Amino acid sequence: MSTSNTSPAAPAAALAVAPPVVDVHVIARTPDGKILLSQRGAPYGYGQWHAPSGKLDPGEKPADGAARELEEETGLVVDPDHLRLAHTVLHHQGPTLVRLGLFYLATEWEGEPDNREPDKCLDLRWFTEDGLPEDLIPYPAAGIHGALTNPGGLAHHGWPNT
Repeated sequence: MSTSNTSPAAPAAALAVAPPVVDVHVIARTPDGKILLSQRGAPYGYGQWHAPSGKLDPGEKPADGAARELEEETGLVVDPDHLRLAHTVLHHQGPTLVRLGLFYLATEWEGEPDNREPDKCLDLRWFTEDGLPEDLIPYPAAGIHGALTNPGGLAHHGWPNT
């Protein structure tokens, strides 16, 4: 009897039964390279860090959704036309759920960060690119690191046998 933790790749149809959930993330970056992150206060990823983010609403354009999420969570107002798609992540969350993560870079906005969702967010903090916290949530970390090291690229996160 084998005790291997690996399994043969599932057929493609079994990987994505439901349509993918589209997540939009915003990497707000200052001219001196600081990045705004939020610390999760909700059950998923409690205490870990990630970029302001959320699900795209039905019929919403991705950049519009990213701008909406940034304002809802932090109070920062960004023109969707000034957001640049910096990285894309296909996140395999489980046998029937795939998430498409669109990571946008914002380098100009109005306002100062303010925790607008204290029930979901413990803290908002600026980090230097080379001083990002080690306890980033892995899925958003793939997009943040990808945006910084491989702008415009695509990452697969959590896929079987990858």
